[in-house]
Amino acid sequence: MSWWQVISLAVVQGLTEFLPVSSSGHLAIMSRIFFSDDAGASFTAVTQLGTEAAVLVYFARDIVRILRAWVRGLFPGLGGKSHRNADYRLGWYVIIGTIPICILGLFFKDEIRSGVRNLWVVATAMVAFSGVIALAEYLGRQSRHVEQLNWRDAVVVGVAQTLALVPGVSRSGSTISAGLFLGLDRELAARFGFLLAIPAVFASGLFSLPDAFHPVTEGMSATGPQLLVATLIAFVVGLSAVAWFLHFLLRHNMYWFVGYRIVAGGAVLVLLATRTVAAT
Repeated sequence: MSWWQVISLAVVQGLTEFLPVSSSGHLAIMSRIFFSDDAGASFTAVTQLGTEAAVLVYFARDIVRILRAWVRGLFPGLGGKSHRNADYRLGWYVIIGTIPICILGLFFKDEIRSGVRNLWVVATAMVAFSGVIALAEYLGRQSRHVEQLNWRDAVVVGVAQTLALVPGVSRSGSTISAGLFLGLDRELAARFGFLLAIPAVFASGLFSLPDAFHPVTEGMSATGPQLLVATLIAFVVGLSAVAWFLHFLLRHNMYWFVGYRIVAGGAVLVLLATRTVAAT
């Protein structure tokens, strides 16, 4: 990979990771259209470490509070049952919700790195899943708050997160949609989805780090310094993006992103149908 490719794709990763538009799908599309090759799933997974670090910084107070409540509630000598509040339960819900994607991510590792990165799959997922997001926005009651979260919500949102293993679906799009279907308010659905992504994305990025230097198929690969710079860029851009997105959700719905997904995915399908761009 050239430095121009690394910087461009890192900016795209940072901008799109938290929006319901699919960062992995955008990286696959951008690298094929503009660079005539695939950056690879491993490059995506490693640069996601930067955007998840942005989540750690942005939600630092929430994370510390949840961890403190979880530890105190787990060990009676540190407070015991008196500390088993909403934050304590939220800590368990993040753990429960992470299990599905860890299992499926390991089981379908090879397919994630190769087969599903076909642009026909990516573009179709972008268009098709737009309907799911729109339906969730339309049907979501948004009447439930953090105190009303339960383990069933964690399981449902955790299973929804596994859909993000397919580029074009979107992690935030799938988790927020699941939360809306469950009646959660939009901001809570987004925040819970972001917290749920932290352990899964860090595990995926660290697991994929060795593979990032040796793609399983022909394609671009980055050097160590390039991966470091890409991760730092993704962190800086991602920190701004997550702050903007959560502020946006307080005043707007997700129909804006539905429209964008349909236009972008449809445009890629046209390029594929006319053989302007290769699918693999």
